[in-house]
Amino acid sequence: MGPLDPHSGMDQLNPFTLIKPPQPPMDSSARHALAGGCPGTCVCAGTDAVCNDQGIASLRYMMDQLPRDICVLQLSRNNLSALEPGVFSSIASLQSLDLSSNNISVLHVRAFANLSRLERLDLSSNPVLSLPVGIFGELGRLTELVLSDTSLRALGADLFQGLTQLRRLDLSLNRLTALPRGLLGGLQELTWLSLAANGLRSVQRAQFEPLAELQSLLLVGNPWECDCTLVEFKHWLEWMLYRGGQVDALECSLPKELWGRDIRAVPAEMFSHCTRDSSLPCSRAADGQEPGGDDGAGDCVRQRYRAVSVRRAAATVVVAGVVCGVVCVMMVVAATYGCVYASLAAKYQREKKGKAHKPPADGGEEKDPEQEEKSELLPDVARETEVPTPTVEVVLSREVCV
Repeated sequence: MGPLDPHSGMDQLNPFTLIKPPQPPMDSSARHALAGGCPGTCVCAGTDAVCNDQGIASLRYMMDQLPRDICVLQLSRNNLSALEPGVFSSIASLQSLDLSSNNISVLHVRAFANLSRLERLDLSSNPVLSLPVGIFGELGRLTELVLSDTSLRALGADLFQGLTQLRRLDLSLNRLTALPRGLLGGLQELTWLSLAANGLRSVQRAQFEPLAELQSLLLVGNPWECDCTLVEFKHWLEWMLYRGGQVDALECSLPKELWGRDIRAVPAEMFSHCTRDSSLPCSRAADGQEPGGDDGAGDCVRQRYRAVSVRRAAATVVVAGVVCGVVCVMMVVAATYGCVYASLAAKYQREKKGKAHKPPADGGEEKDPEQEEKSELLPDVARETEVPTPTVEVVLSREVCV
C-alpha cells in the first residue's frame, strides 16, 4: 500500500466528508478572464479597459476576454455597426460604457441587458436614426445619457421610462422637430438638459414642469417660432431663471420682426393678443404638420405672432383719443383765457398811459400820476382832516453869515 495523500487521508478518516461533484473543464476564455487577462486590442488597468481607435467591428468574442469585474469600458472611434442582444451581459459590473464615434445604426431592444449597474452611457456621433422603446428599461441606475449627434428624428414618449435617477441628458445636434408629450415626465432628478442644435420650433410648457430639479437648459441653435404657442414656455423660462436656473438663449427665427432676439427680452405686450390656452389645440405634430390632418386643418387656426404695438391696440386707441380730446379742450380754454387776459391788460395799460399824458385842467403844474392815483383812492374825510404842515422861517444874523 503506497503512501497516502494527506488530503485523501483526511477524507478517509472523516466519514462525514461530502464528496464534491466533478467540476466541468473551463474553456480558454474563462481561464483567461479569471487570470485577469485583457484583449489584445485593449489596454486594461485595474477595472478600466480602453479599446479606442482599434478598428473593432464586432464585440461577440471580445467581451469574453474582458475581466468580469470591469467597471469602465471605452470603445470609442471603432467600426461597430450593430449591438446584438445581451452583448454586454458577461460584464454585469460595468458602470461606464463609451460607444461614441462608431457606425452604430442598429440597436436591439435588449442590447444593454444585464447592465443594471450602468451609470453612464455615451452613444454620441453614431447614425442611430431611431431608438426602440424599452432599450433603456434595465438601466435603472443610469445618471448620464449622451445621445448627441445621432441623427435622431423622433423619440418615443416612453423612451426614458424607468430612468428615475437620470441627472444629465444630452439630445443636442440631432434632427428633432418636436418632443412628444410625456417624454420627460419621469425624469424628476434631471438637473442638466441640452436640446441645442435641433429643428425645434415650439415646445409645450407642460413637458418641462415635472423637471423640478432642472438647473441648466440649453436651447440655442433651434429655429424657434416666437408666436402664441411659445408664450407659456416663455413664462416658465422666466420662472426657472427666478429660482436660480440657467438658460443659454432662445433666439427667435420667426417672425421677421423678432429675428435674432431672445424671447425672454421680448415684452409681454407683444403677445397681448394671445389667449392663455391658444397654444394647446394648435401645436405641431411630430412630422411638422398641424394636428387633425387635412380634414381637421380648418378647425385649428394657428395664432401666429402679429406685430401689434401699443399704439395700434383697439383699447389703447380709444383711451388715447379720449386723452387727446381732453387735452385739446384744455388747450383751447387756456388759449381763450390768455387772449382775454391779454386784451384786458392792454386796455388797462392804454387807459393808464392816456391819464399820464393828459394836461391839467387848471393850468397848474403837472401832477405825478401815482400821487394823483393815491389821492383819488383816499377818502374825502381823510383829506379834510389832513393837518397842514407848518412852515418855519429861519432868520440868520449878519454875523453868522459873515
